[in-house]
Amino acid sequence: MSEVVKLERHDEVGIVTVNSPPVNALSAAVRGGILECIKAAIADPAIKGIVLTCAGRTFIAGADITEFGKPPKPPGLNDVLAEIENSPKPVVAAIHGTALGGGLEVALACHFRVAVKEAKLGLPEVKLGLLPGAGGTQRLPRAVGPELAVKMVVGGDPIGAAEALKNGLIEEIVEGPASGGEAFVRKLLAEKRPLRRLRDDDSKLAAAKADRSIFTNAVAAMTKKARGLEAPFAAADAVGYAIDLPFDEGLKKEREGFLKLVSSDQSKAQRYAFFAEREASKIAGVPEGTKSRPVNRVAILGAGTMGGGIAMSFANAGVPVTLIETGEEQLKRGMGIMQKNWEATAARGGIPADAPAKRMALINGVVGIENVGDADLVIEAVFETMAVKKEVFGKLDQYVKPGAVLASNTSYLNIDEIAKSTKRPQDVLGMHFFSPANVMKLCEIVRADKTAPDALVTAVTIARKIAKVPAVVGVCDGFVGNRMLAQRGKQSEKLLFEGALPQQVDAVVTKFGMPMGPFAMGDLAGLDIGWRSRKDRGIKSEIADALCEAGRFGQKTGKGYYKYEAGSRSALPDPEVEKLIDETLLRLGRKKRVVSDEEILERMMYPMINEGAKILEEGIAARPSDIDVVWLYGYGWPIYRGGPMFWADTVGLKHIADRLSFYAKETNDPSLEPAPLLKKLAAEGKTFASLAAASKAA
Repeated sequence: MSEVVKLERHDEVGIVTVNSPPVNALSAAVRGGILECIKAAIADPAIKGIVLTCAGRTFIAGADITEFGKPPKPPGLNDVLAEIENSPKPVVAAIHGTALGGGLEVALACHFRVAVKEAKLGLPEVKLGLLPGAGGTQRLPRAVGPELAVKMVVGGDPIGAAEALKNGLIEEIVEGPASGGEAFVRKLLAEKRPLRRLRDDDSKLAAAKADRSIFTNAVAAMTKKARGLEAPFAAADAVGYAIDLPFDEGLKKEREGFLKLVSSDQSKAQRYAFFAEREASKIAGVPEGTKSRPVNRVAILGAGTMGGGIAMSFANAGVPVTLIETGEEQLKRGMGIMQKNWEATAARGGIPADAPAKRMALINGVVGIENVGDADLVIEAVFETMAVKKEVFGKLDQYVKPGAVLASNTSYLNIDEIAKSTKRPQDVLGMHFFSPANVMKLCEIVRADKTAPDALVTAVTIARKIAKVPAVVGVCDGFVGNRMLAQRGKQSEKLLFEGALPQQVDAVVTKFGMPMGPFAMGDLAGLDIGWRSRKDRGIKSEIADALCEAGRFGQKTGKGYYKYEAGSRSALPDPEVEKLIDETLLRLGRKKRVVSDEEILERMMYPMINEGAKILEEGIAARPSDIDVVWLYGYGWPIYRGGPMFWADTVGLKHIADRLSFYAKETNDPSLEPAPLLKKLAAEGKTFASLAAASKAA
């Protein structure tokens, strides 16, 4: 008998329990155990009905994705599901926690399903660049209809038990999974209810069979944001097979689609990103077992765009916040913006109607830094200059309780320098949120020279609690993301000097999969911000400075690198900008040339990868995958390309190093010479991934 799946008999009810911590994933052992126990229950004449449930915190939470790319081990999941579905005795899935991916496919093969009210059910395979591979796209439309099936399969987000009940995915909401499942089986037996095999029930497909637009409209709505991705469209096609083909043919086509995707470059990149995100929470150099300090209240200094967004993130997670400003007017404005943001989200149906009031109640807006006393974590989000930051941290010593973590939201300033302003440098670190902070998932956790291990663990833990993806980085100008981005910015400006236009550069970058190009992004952020910073540091940027001197600050003034019509954010090429560039080049004696899209892509991406290699050499990032996490969740790097360091490995490090050397000579720019680490890996025929593999082996 299986070690991870057990069969017990409660009179006439057989209870099959999966117990494979932590999430009861469908490993070969679990698949084999379920098959063995279902067969035994069918063969036992005393058992009249069967409950399939799980021990621990959740129902089967999905496939064992560590098996992807490896030779399959028997039994196959479809063999297990066929045994369940063809059982002459009723099989009821009793769900708690999450039934995701293969877990929901197991439940769909059962004749009936019940769930506790907190349960979540979904098919998230699309987020790994896959589609369900064991009948999910064929059984789910038969259970809930094609519209909701498209939403769940193509979007990948789970639904709650209440929505599942409303749409026929489950039959009842129960108090406890095992007891509720057993009671439901007894009711089925008493009522002599016939078995419902979803494979044989096309009733919910009838409307879509008669009117194909029901399906196509649902697909159009769910794929409009899937630019560049393969899996959402393949998943939509698979749901369509349920409408158009007999069950067994649809199952065969679904399997073909799954096998095609599982070996695709996109799915490999998306699965890499999945593991990279989890790896990023492992903090190098921190003793195993180091515990987080308790965080029951957070104080945020500054109610502006960043401070308000950070406050919203904590309130969204149910964490009480003290939001501190220097004056009543600034505080009132910040509180008002947060309320409007939540109310707008509620109006769109994104959160419950009563959520704005509940979340605002968690935020105590006050004036004066002396109000930080009861906070376990203080996050500074004030003006981005070292003098102001040091002044604030110097004052905190008077008011903050012992053991509180002190974090700066700076995007590039030296955390070690800031920490010198306090008498508790061991409590100081960076928590660099990205704007808008209530939306963007990344939080760069900046480890300063004297940051205590438990302070670091606290920052990572609380970041995860508020649904952020933490990436621990070291102290340097711009940390990981902005430091690499600066290299792209430098090259984008140089390309204008050589003959490229803003719209050409941006088009290449967005075609690659980035949400915006560097010039459209500059217009959105405001060109005057960089202009002020350059003037403070005595740096010139001829074209960007000329735009600002002409009053072209970007979207805020209706013109920057592009022009913008009133009330529109659409970037329109502007002949005036082309004229300004030509005049600047003429004044500087520079000649224009034709710049190819291929060159633009290489000069946008390869210098960033080169900087990433330097970041790894310096120990600013512990792993190449941490750099990728920063770019995936902070800068919109396309997930189907895995991240800059992953993508570099697919391109080939020797090619990248050779091209960088070429551009260094062609453009007379020594900064483009390959970093020592990049040159070494290229010469040895190795990859960035080999660094992580070597580190784990050590």
